Amino acid sequence: MAMFKHSTLQRFTIGAILTLGLAIPFWDSLGAAEPAASRPNIVLIMADDLGFSDLGCYGSEIETPTLDGLAQNGLRFRQFYNTAKCHSSRICLLSGLYCQQAGNEAMDNAVTLAEVLNQAGYFTAMSGKWHLKKEPTDRGFQRYFGHLSGATNFFTGDQTFRINGEPFNDFGKDFYTTDADTDYAIKFVDEATASDKPFFLYVAYNAPHYPLHVKRKDFEKYRTRYRDGWDTIRKQRYARQIESGLIDPRFALSNRPDYIPAWEELSEADKLWEQERMAAFAGMVDCLDQNIGRLVNHLKSAGQFENTLFMFCSDNGACPFERTRGKELRPWDPDSYWCYDTGWAHVGNTPFRWYKQNQHEGGISSPLIVHWPAGLQTDPGSFTDQPGHLIDFMPTLIDVAGAQYPSEFEGRRITPVQGKSLLPILKGQERTPHPWMYFMFSKNRAIRQGDWKIVSANGGKWELYDISKDRSELNDLRGEYPEKAKELIALWHEVAEEVDHLPAKQRGKVTGKPPQPMNSYRADMKAAK
Repeated sequence: MAMFKHSTLQRFTIGAILTLGLAIPFWDSLGAAEPAASRPNIVLIMADDLGFSDLGCYGSEIETPTLDGLAQNGLRFRQFYNTAKCHSSRICLLSGLYCQQAGNEAMDNAVTLAEVLNQAGYFTAMSGKWHLKKEPTDRGFQRYFGHLSGATNFFTGDQTFRINGEPFNDFGKDFYTTDADTDYAIKFVDEATASDKPFFLYVAYNAPHYPLHVKRKDFEKYRTRYRDGWDTIRKQRYARQIESGLIDPRFALSNRPDYIPAWEELSEADKLWEQERMAAFAGMVDCLDQNIGRLVNHLKSAGQFENTLFMFCSDNGACPFERTRGKELRPWDPDSYWCYDTGWAHVGNTPFRWYKQNQHEGGISSPLIVHWPAGLQTDPGSFTDQPGHLIDFMPTLIDVAGAQYPSEFEGRRITPVQGKSLLPILKGQERTPHPWMYFMFSKNRAIRQGDWKIVSANGGKWELYDISKDRSELNDLRGEYPEKAKELIALWHEVAEEVDHLPAKQRGKVTGKPPQPMNSYRADMKAAK
């Protein structure tokens, strides 16, 4: 590992410090620094367990006209990454650091976006899922509505709901979490507008995370849409991705793994069950888009939309966990607890392999839609292939807000930001890429350097891919390029130890065996019966 100590890691650390110390704020680059009230508003939305292909503008048959419209008039990222897991993605988004590097759920070594933007004169508000230590109002958010838990009942809520730090239990008969998150987001926009400050609004929707709680009208819209099954739906999504230009035709559609049966192998009863639970998921995504539409329309009516930087992403790839209870209940019954399984998760991550928690492209690839009428300098509806990561939000928002990243905060030393600003990409330029991007959750790990990526699923053997030619990760090149594989494996271990400060027990060697799925459709169905 010594060969890296004065090359990749040291050069990056020095470069990051220099960049932070000498960076010119975006508004200064346009001329004299603008007063706080004229700086852009920022709306950052994160969906929960939404796969790469689950939006219409990313290939889906699910109707998402609001997000599709923002994409058609904005910029879409083809290679934007999350961490493949709920809590770690939220840490990266909020801190600009990798998970352990930030101090895990406590984020003791980090400042949050809200803390930084608060000091820069922004009104800061959040609605939705927190899933970290303390509460948002303890970490820089002046307003908060939502739940502190990692998942909740969409109709009845749970005991972790808070409004501005106080318990919330006003769950009436018409309560639905996605709607309520939007109601309060709109309320906070109004409060921010009245304050005459620019605002930062972070909306962390719990949808479409399980349980698959859906309004009946949204379910009925999709009830028969999935009768053709996952094999056909996945091919149709892939065809739309190719036609739209989202996916390069060189990147083949990955095969259905053998632990997922062909649709035609299912009994008629199982086909009906699968159709219905995918309809529930689709209805939740549709409702999510409807609510984002409400927020967008409110921003327009308030005269705030043109100068609002709007960003939408997901916290991980589609979820394969089968934890269904109350299968006999309808999904609009609060006592139901439906999930979908690997069969539909495989569709959600089209055209990629693996799922939430895994560090293959299916687990870590997120849609990212950027819309900003007053500031985006790319052609409407365009794509970018420049890779980005959730850790890039912190330096990006620092740039657009003219904020400063502190070395100390409330008596704590703060780790220098790891991310790199996306602003050059938003201005239609090429940015200096990350020297590497690091990924880890449980027994899943990866590192990407340039177009090379080394990855291990569930503690299985390392696999090497050239992402520029094989984004679907179908052709393992480790046998052809053993030295490159060895170099990247060593780099992963060094970054895990020296940058992310990962405990030694989580940095052990992987097995030399093929990776085994943690979730199997066949096993889950057998257990359910």
